[in-house]
Amino acid sequence: MEAASNDVVRIERVIAADGATSELLLVGEPTSGGWLYWLPAMGVPAKHYLPLAHALACCGVAVALHEWRGIGSSDRRAGRDNDWGYRSLLQDDLPGGLAVARAAWPGATGYLGGHSLGGQLATIYAGARPAEAAGLVLVASGSPYWKRFRHDWLIGASYVAAPVLARLFGHFPGRRIGFGGNEARGVIDDWARSGRTGRYAAAGVGDLEPGMAAFAGPVLAVRLRDDWLGPAASLDWLLGKLPRARITREVFGPDELRGPADHFSWMKTPEPVAARIAAWLDAHV
Repeated sequence: MEAASNDVVRIERVIAADGATSELLLVGEPTSGGWLYWLPAMGVPAKHYLPLAHALACCGVAVALHEWRGIGSSDRRAGRDNDWGYRSLLQDDLPGGLAVARAAWPGATGYLGGHSLGGQLATIYAGARPAEAAGLVLVASGSPYWKRFRHDWLIGASYVAAPVLARLFGHFPGRRIGFGGNEARGVIDDWARSGRTGRYAAAGVGDLEPGMAAFAGPVLAVRLRDDWLGPAASLDWLLGKLPRARITREVFGPDELRGPADHFSWMKTPEPVAARIAAWLDAHV
């Protein structure tokens, strides 16, 4: 892909179906006809992915950085009197953001991608609304199913404890305990359920897996070699829910990344990952 002519950050206001607002960060122009709508990891503000967006823009890929409800520029904060789950994220927030991105880059092909939980929700959304995503890009993602991790008993226990902690505080105190952000009780309930059962379902939405199984688009799945939060078995479990998808797998180690190949460190030097994403998109647009 050619270098982007403009990677200046543009900020657009997004209004969700229920009136919640947030900022969408738009970077670059789709010089080869494609753009990527990016979903952050749990608790990570959109602005933390600006280095990735600029690296992709330099490769000709326009990027829209989504802001999760309750995080960063969102006008909502999780609390005892303010709760939501996957249903709000998938049905209220994402359609509004994607509509803004399509309006910004009319006629260009849109792809959906994400990091960690963002990759999971991107996969779920693409299954529910396949016409809105020409393909998927997953980085350091995978199912949270407890049986797919090395210390499975400890991971499994966390899926029991997290909802209890969220109910005790009125929200999940991720900032205090050093995992995720301050998340809504409903989000933690839905996330923990998938961790305990290995299946995706959400309150108010029901079983999400039939749509995932029907998705037939291309998928790029990037794993970091030393990522204990996204091990190979976890990614395999997630990709196994996409039997009709055309999947390309990549593994990055410390040599390729010029640093640690773990769940978050790649974000500091995202150029190698961005180059691979851009090359894959170039082959599919």
